[in-house]
Amino acid sequence: MHPNKFRSLTNSNVVMDNSELEMKYRQTKIIFTIGPATSSDEVLKQLIDERVDICRINMAHATHEWTRGIIRQIKRVCGEAGRQIGIMMDIKGPEIRTGDIGEAIFLECGEHFDFLMVAPDGDASLDGIRCINVNYPNLINDVTLGDTVLVDSGLIRMEVVEMLERRIRCKVVIPGQLGNRRHINLPGVRVGLPSLTEKDQGDLAVGLDEGIDFIALSFVRDADALHSLRKVLNDYGSKARIIAKIEDQQAISNIEDIIEASDGIMVARGDLGIECPYEELPIIQHQVIKACIKKSRPVIVATHMLESMISAPVPTRAEVSDIANAVLEKADAIMLSGETTTGKYPVECVKVFKRISRRIESTHNDDPTKELHFPTPKGKMLRSAVYLANDIESCGIVVFSRSGYLVRMLSSLRPKVPIYAFTDIPELFRNLLILWGVEPFQMDFSEDPEDTIKDAFDYLKRKKWVKEGQTLIVISNALAKNKIIDTLQIRYVE
Repeated sequence: MHPNKFRSLTNSNVVMDNSELEMKYRQTKIIFTIGPATSSDEVLKQLIDERVDICRINMAHATHEWTRGIIRQIKRVCGEAGRQIGIMMDIKGPEIRTGDIGEAIFLECGEHFDFLMVAPDGDASLDGIRCINVNYPNLINDVTLGDTVLVDSGLIRMEVVEMLERRIRCKVVIPGQLGNRRHINLPGVRVGLPSLTEKDQGDLAVGLDEGIDFIALSFVRDADALHSLRKVLNDYGSKARIIAKIEDQQAISNIEDIIEASDGIMVARGDLGIECPYEELPIIQHQVIKACIKKSRPVIVATHMLESMISAPVPTRAEVSDIANAVLEKADAIMLSGETTTGKYPVECVKVFKRISRRIESTHNDDPTKELHFPTPKGKMLRSAVYLANDIESCGIVVFSRSGYLVRMLSSLRPKVPIYAFTDIPELFRNLLILWGVEPFQMDFSEDPEDTIKDAFDYLKRKKWVKEGQTLIVISNALAKNKIIDTLQIRYVE
């Protein structure tokens, strides 16, 4: 084999000894959010070496200059580390916030308080009732009497009691301290905000120009929001995948359509836990994960997974159980937010994720996903491949793809063995990083399918992913009398 044959080859994981493969292999992917705690070359390198899979950039707190710089830095450090990770831009999306109130005030239980649809001109209080403006003038047309208004992540609860000219009067039900620019949630209320704000469009332009791999769209309420974003991506010629963030009751009502229109789902439990009764949150998470697997869409569980480790070196036992539950439900990925942006122990958080994931994954003993409907012969072949690989000791599945379809189907079947996915398309290689159980590799394909299989085996063996004599199940094309046919093969590493 030519010594430069694999010059462009990159793999999504660090090299490991054969004896360590079973221990090191992880099916659940890890996403971390970059911030002051993780934006140095040194810490980034540590996280990449710890086998994080995707870096999230939260555009709620990012300037365009910083964003361009951090994307280029991530790519540079990946090149130096010899291992690629995906980059996800999380755009802010539409949100309702209060304006500035100056010095924080305490709202008493039972008092009346006004939300103004325009910025106050001087003292805008009416009848001695305190007030603050909001950034969404049409709010007065969306809410009705009796609606609940939650302020500052639900710490303050109010009820709409009167509609006045250009102001909404509420009664404080749960008191609390009100500061500047606090977030407002409206459980069960359909709001008319646009799916993409002007800020989002500017942020997108920067991300697409820098070649991001995933776009997380906040506050997705229906499939139309995803169709609008898809058009923007098509206009840019971008292959970035769209991740729909599920954050309110309207999204839950439209979840099937949203899953179908997206490339993946994020169960964003922060706002979702405010918008929905908290006792419903575990049920929603379970149902969304199950629906995503059935539709062959990757699903991410996010928010507060290791919140205590922002300041503490070890997780709480409740957090361990929360992470374990997401892994038990076979979510594709689990995500860190504040833990790795401003937390004191970002690398330790990743190690906790890895430790829990591997232990829980070792208990998986299920058959391939039964809910997946594979009516075509090719689909049935994939299911047969998973049954076969699961039944052979120390097996793995090798698949070659230029669209990602076969890889997604195999991942959704949740096999017990690694899926080694080879592609010759750089963008697809990074898109595959989010899929459960998939180890993607970028490699030039030969015209002869047999040569491509041989090259893949040589690479896996050279990098010690497999060893001589090991059995692998191969999903590939083969030439038969000048015709290309789909094949399922049992092959041995030589």
